[in-house]
Amino acid sequence: MRKPYYRGYQKLMKAAMENMPWRTPLVVEGVHSLDRLPALVSAAGISRLFVVTDKGILEAGLTDVMLEQLEMRGIHCTVYSDTLANPTIQNVEAAVGQYNEAQSEGIVAFGGGSAMDCAKCLGARIARPDKSLSAMRGVFKLRRNMPPFFAVPTTAGTGSEGTLAAVISDRDTHEKYVLMDTSLIPHVAVLDPYLTLDLPQEVTAMTGMDALTHAVESYIGRSNTKATASYAKETVRLVFDNLEASHNNGHDLKARREMQQAAFKAGLAFTRAYVGNIHAIAHTLGGHYNVPHGWANAVIMPHVLEYYGSAVHKPLSELADVAGIGHPTETEAVKAAAFIAAIRRMNEKMGIPEKVEGIKDEDIPGMIEKAYREANPLYPVPVIFDRSDFEHIFNEIRK
Repeated sequence: MRKPYYRGYQKLMKAAMENMPWRTPLVVEGVHSLDRLPALVSAAGISRLFVVTDKGILEAGLTDVMLEQLEMRGIHCTVYSDTLANPTIQNVEAAVGQYNEAQSEGIVAFGGGSAMDCAKCLGARIARPDKSLSAMRGVFKLRRNMPPFFAVPTTAGTGSEGTLAAVISDRDTHEKYVLMDTSLIPHVAVLDPYLTLDLPQEVTAMTGMDALTHAVESYIGRSNTKATASYAKETVRLVFDNLEASHNNGHDLKARREMQQAAFKAGLAFTRAYVGNIHAIAHTLGGHYNVPHGWANAVIMPHVLEYYGSAVHKPLSELADVAGIGHPTETEAVKAAAFIAAIRRMNEKMGIPEKVEGIKDEDIPGMIEKAYREANPLYPVPVIFDRSDFEHIFNEIRK
């Protein structure tokens, strides 16, 4: 009887989402668009700003010009750079202490998905100092406005600069879980492709496949709408046209800019239509083994799409048409298989493996349970997985 309940819950959530107080970030884009950020911060009346990033970005000097320009406008900046690749509750609580001590008035998330997640969770704790992150786990538990939030992505994948979601790790329980609330949508997104030019190839590959996973899962899910379908299709087209180019030539500015657009549009798609079982498994792997999220999505995606079988032939055949894969006269099943094969080829060309090393027998039962509980009842997947389905995928992806 659980599956009918899950479907009913998903239908209610889809209806509720139509009446939520959505906002789309003010988007500032183009080469050197970061130069426009200080004026936007100043216009918001902020004199003390809190910047969340990581040590690699800080040491690479990517924030230097921005910080100088902000200080020139009389905006004092406090920088938190201890964000981990999979940010933890401890990261967030340390940032909360520094934010309050500095009497900050707004937040800049500068970096990839990790900085975005850490900064969003910081904003949630500032908005709700009475609630722990675990108490805000799940859907619409925040329900208060965050401080002014400026998102500056330095990768092209998570789409977090346009979403209502933040992912956090609990290193004590080895869990990764999601906070989802429209209050977590950034107020401003700065899409400056110049910031992504020196991304390593492996990061370009992982983050790009993350964007593709967002688009595919939102499109094949049962909460897809006309708007999210449009965003997802555009993402698929952009990824297939530009990801390998940006991977092979990191200074291809056009490809970098198009991939930023892909990530942002994918974020707009899945923040309203959700993700699915691929993400539930990827989050679990990240929580247990600290593997990069985009890499996990890329490895898992073809396995899950194949396992769905005929339930996804139609939507995957439509995405194959968008990506220019196969022939329009072929059957839905043939085009769907060609789309999955194209994902596998793209992974192989960019050095992403077919399977995951290091999954331990003793960890699988706990990971099955965590993935099952993340996916159900929330994710409107084409096929609801029970525990045996998750067990099958974990065994199939392990090397």
